[in-house]
Amino acid sequence: MTIKKHPKKVTAWYWAIAISLPLVFLGGLEGILRMSDYGNDYPLFIKNPANPNYLLPRPDIVKRYFAANADIPSVTMEANFLLADKPQNGFRLFVQGGSTAAGFPYGLGASLAGMLDKRLKATLPEHSVEVVNTALAAVNSFTVLDLTDEIIAQQPDAVLLYLGHNEYLGILGVGSNYTAANSYASTLLFLKLRSLRLFQLLQNSYASLQRHSTTLGTEQTNSRTFMAKVAKHKDIPLNSDLYKAGLEQFSDNLQLILNKYQQANIPVYLATIASNLLDQKPFSSEPIAPEIDLALQKIKSTLAAADQQQAINLANQLATNVDNSDNALTHFELGRLYAQLNQAPAAKNQLTLARDLDRLRFRAPSAINTIIRRSAAKYDNVILVEAEQHLSQFSPMDLIGNNLMLEHLHPNVRGYFLLADSFYTALKQQSKLTDWQSVSIEQAWAERPLLPAEEYTGFAKVLQLMNDYPFVEPNEDGTEKPLNLPPVTDWQLALGKAVFLKKIDWLSMMKECLTRYQADNNKEMTLKTAVILADALPHDSQINQYVAQLYTQQNSASLANYYTQRSALAKAR
Repeated sequence: MTIKKHPKKVTAWYWAIAISLPLVFLGGLEGILRMSDYGNDYPLFIKNPANPNYLLPRPDIVKRYFAANADIPSVTMEANFLLADKPQNGFRLFVQGGSTAAGFPYGLGASLAGMLDKRLKATLPEHSVEVVNTALAAVNSFTVLDLTDEIIAQQPDAVLLYLGHNEYLGILGVGSNYTAANSYASTLLFLKLRSLRLFQLLQNSYASLQRHSTTLGTEQTNSRTFMAKVAKHKDIPLNSDLYKAGLEQFSDNLQLILNKYQQANIPVYLATIASNLLDQKPFSSEPIAPEIDLALQKIKSTLAAADQQQAINLANQLATNVDNSDNALTHFELGRLYAQLNQAPAAKNQLTLARDLDRLRFRAPSAINTIIRRSAAKYDNVILVEAEQHLSQFSPMDLIGNNLMLEHLHPNVRGYFLLADSFYTALKQQSKLTDWQSVSIEQAWAERPLLPAEEYTGFAKVLQLMNDYPFVEPNEDGTEKPLNLPPVTDWQLALGKAVFLKKIDWLSMMKECLTRYQADNNKEMTLKTAVILADALPHDSQINQYVAQLYTQQNSASLANYYTQRSALAKAR
């Protein structure tokens, strides 16, 4: 019996049909889901509902990374605006990064975008300056990478990057409760597939099944801070597999980000990151060994007896003995003693070790800055901004502490100003614009776009943050400790407290501040408040025209013209 062989052409068609059928089915299902309006795209930039001449970064962009019914962190991208059509004389910068880049806890006024925008408007009077914030609390390099293409589409003249603290415990971090996948490759795949409606259907279905078993989203944890919810892996030792995974994630993502901007021929200002070395003890460490504690106490008593040289000798002897110790608290206490002894290099060495050995990784280890410096050196379009060194120069003994930090890594108002100043200095050094008119650091500080009421609100937010894990342990019954707010000494602070307590919103507070400053004939604060309001409401013709009048009275023709044009654009909508 002869067996007939199928022609090769028939076999090829068979396999083509067999492979295409599942794809056709999935494509059809995707089409049905889209036609039924299932799911969301969550583009980074959306039209301003009040005036389509402007775009704004989507405030709820974080929803892009979660199932529709998931317990989504309560972080938002604060509203700020850019023109839908970039003008010919436009000078457009975008800021990317995490909570520090975004200005937490003060908001946009303290952010890199807020601090730089007004200073650059005065610096480049012939340009339409826009410094746009796309930074968001709790995110890491995965989100920065994910947003890069959409930022490139907006024709930036440069991008400012300040990131690295959230690689372990931020959203999509290797040690976070808020992870999308269990490996670097699968997380990248998640970012590519997330816009598919079929993928969203599977994601939402899985989240529904898991919702009852998860420890997040319960009534008990809803009121807790993000830091209290996020840490899945609370113990990530130095050089452990998970520690190395965080560094590899950051390095690989940063390379992908910089490659994209290099291909688009966009300059990138990449900053080293700073944290509180001097005054933030490690969050997680083994207790100090009794014999080490005795040696520390001996140094303290010797120092108290004013025998400084003997105290230094004892400290040096202990430093040699604990050179290979992985006990973060030991190095922190020794570093603090070195600081009291005015031994700056030794203090910095010990305090840096303490941060790097801290097993609860809310602060980036030194290796992150090493990666940043190494990465910047590889690209002709990348300018390294030594922000950490800049803040150190304004700190006693070059040790950043509570002088510039609110807690473990978020700067106070002066710290935020100096962080922005490090970028401003780098922009000045690299600028090829012939009309650059430098604004002094003294003038920029006096004109910083932040009111006392906003400072109160921000400080209250930090106190709330530090009233929970990992700064303090909850009460034995699981309830939070009472929050003691700063005393209110004037009407400005009273308004700030009202915002914190959610009795009024930010806009109401700002309008009331403007009214009070006008009534007090406080011209400096009237102008500052009016400018903040005008920048927050570019579609409001009246407030922008008012700012134009104030600048005209000051003989600031270029700024008066800028706000006059914006007022006219608002009227023309």
